[in-house]
Amino acid sequence: MKPLALNKLEYEKIRTELERFAVSYLGIAHIQKMAPLTQMKAIRNKLNETEEAKTLLQSGASVPIPSLEGVELILDLLGTGYVLSERDFGHLVQYLRSCRQLIQYMAAKSSIAPTISSYASSMHELRPLLSEIERSIHAGRVVDGASKDLAKIRKKIIVTEERIKRKLDSLMSRYKGIMQEHVVSKRGGRYVLPIKKEHRKAVSGSILDESASGQTVFIEPADMQGLQMELNHLQADEVREETKVLSDLTALVEQYQYELRTNADTVGIYDYVIARGKYAISIGGRNVDLNQEGYIHLKSAVHPLIGSSMVPLDFTIGKRYKTLIITGPNTGGKTSALKTVGLITIMVQSGLLVPVAEGSHCAVFDEVSVDIGDGQSLEHALSTFSAHIRNIRDILQTAGRSTLVLLDEMASGTDPGEGVGLSIAILEELFQRQATVVVTTHFTEIKNFADRTAGFENARMEFDADTLEPLYRLRIGEAGHSYAFVIAAKLGIPEAIIARSREITEAGTARGIMVQSHEDSSNTQERAGESPLDDHDPSSIEGQDQPLDVKNKENEAPTPSLYQLGDRVYVPYLKRSGTVYETMDARGHIGVMIQQERLKINHKRLKPYIAAKDLYPEDYDLDIVFESKENRKKRNLMKRKHVEGLQIETKPE
Repeated sequence: MKPLALNKLEYEKIRTELERFAVSYLGIAHIQKMAPLTQMKAIRNKLNETEEAKTLLQSGASVPIPSLEGVELILDLLGTGYVLSERDFGHLVQYLRSCRQLIQYMAAKSSIAPTISSYASSMHELRPLLSEIERSIHAGRVVDGASKDLAKIRKKIIVTEERIKRKLDSLMSRYKGIMQEHVVSKRGGRYVLPIKKEHRKAVSGSILDESASGQTVFIEPADMQGLQMELNHLQADEVREETKVLSDLTALVEQYQYELRTNADTVGIYDYVIARGKYAISIGGRNVDLNQEGYIHLKSAVHPLIGSSMVPLDFTIGKRYKTLIITGPNTGGKTSALKTVGLITIMVQSGLLVPVAEGSHCAVFDEVSVDIGDGQSLEHALSTFSAHIRNIRDILQTAGRSTLVLLDEMASGTDPGEGVGLSIAILEELFQRQATVVVTTHFTEIKNFADRTAGFENARMEFDADTLEPLYRLRIGEAGHSYAFVIAAKLGIPEAIIARSREITEAGTARGIMVQSHEDSSNTQERAGESPLDDHDPSSIEGQDQPLDVKNKENEAPTPSLYQLGDRVYVPYLKRSGTVYETMDARGHIGVMIQQERLKINHKRLKPYIAAKDLYPEDYDLDIVFESKENRKKRNLMKRKHVEGLQIETKPE
């Protein structure tokens, strides 16, 4: 997987979250190297490992994973001539005891976690090594019984120290009157008496130090020097013998170097697996079914980094359609839905359980390609559109049947007309390559293209037009819009401006996606050198190698009853779109208003364009669309009272 895609989907944050559950440096190392796999068998094995770890943790007992504290340095130093210290052996003892405990624990859990419990069979208890270390070292110190010579030396040290103590007691009694204080101290590891400076010549010995004030000198009495030297020799012998014991123990440890490393590696694997189980519990992760056909079916999925505050996402792609176009208002959850699908996919391919409901399916992809965010770089002076195009260029270099492509805000950052044309051409190319594609967009032309093209499907993020708040629910099979007019009207923009805005927008949309009639199709084909995208003829938007099929519903004759007040229809012979202001009469004629001109047109000469329910809020006053502002005022006045001479004038049909 490309690092850019992983970064855009915040995969590194998943690694960071996972690291919180690891207890060893090797477990953390496994997490830092974690990456999505592409072989389905390997992915299934990892998912099953994680499922078993989750089951173990939920069974109630804590899994005894050794921390490996201090073990990394020990393993690195073995065989280098370094002699392990008492502290090192303390870490080793704890490590060996923990390994033994883990082996016993896994043996007892083979029935509920058969796969991961079997890993412990490669571990070694190393009882002889543990016994020898415990016999020689206790509480961070080499014990007397570690060797016979060490025991003898320490006995001599005890005798010598006792003789020194008696000698010091005698000297303190003799020089009591000239001592600054009645205590014995040490200077440079040698016993001294604190003698008043003026009496220093009264004591035979060596002055080793004096106080800061100069009033006290610290003298090692000559009577003590012989005993002190004897003690120093014995202490040196003790250090040499302790070093010999540590050296022999180090040599013994090196004999088990392979077993110690094998244990550490296995502990690292266990730490990684158990951390995945702990993380799964923390996010409510579940196992999923896998396939290699590009089929994704997520039930009640939530983004792992958002959690329960996110409205669960129901998402499906990969069977009837391979490309899904998601529309809806800003901050309505389109990008979150896109990221949720992408992140859950790469998490599953990393062996992680994901926060979805039972019965969810995930596809295994060789590549997940992403263009989310504008990627704008001030350093390289890239525009938003340039950044998008660079990303899409890279996506097209590798996209194929086993690629999941996630494109956010397609056609943004440039002229809408050109951007839409380019976007549709790119979508066609990705479709020809059989990639699985999820796109978010605001552009009507793209969702209209999806609506009439086989293999494409629309979806929308739901929006509450009353409260002006997004509902963050994805509804597949329906195209949405930005709700700009609804929001503007709710916030007080005059109705006349809203109506004119709809009129301008719909007229522009019609020009962008108009369907050519049979009468002028031959003329279109004769225009040499023109790109199908420049024509803005939906029936001509197709790939260079193989044309896309048009959905069957577009080839069916429209049912007249479909035309309701406010519906937008297309009139092929006029190459214009208009709004139904009067439903069908007995002769099959329908009233259509085109740019304030009212026409009566037979229903057979019309094509459905945009339903009124997709254009206007429920209970919308269509008089705003059909009548002038002046006539609406007159009509309202007539409803209230009779006004002599007041007339409403309408243009003839």
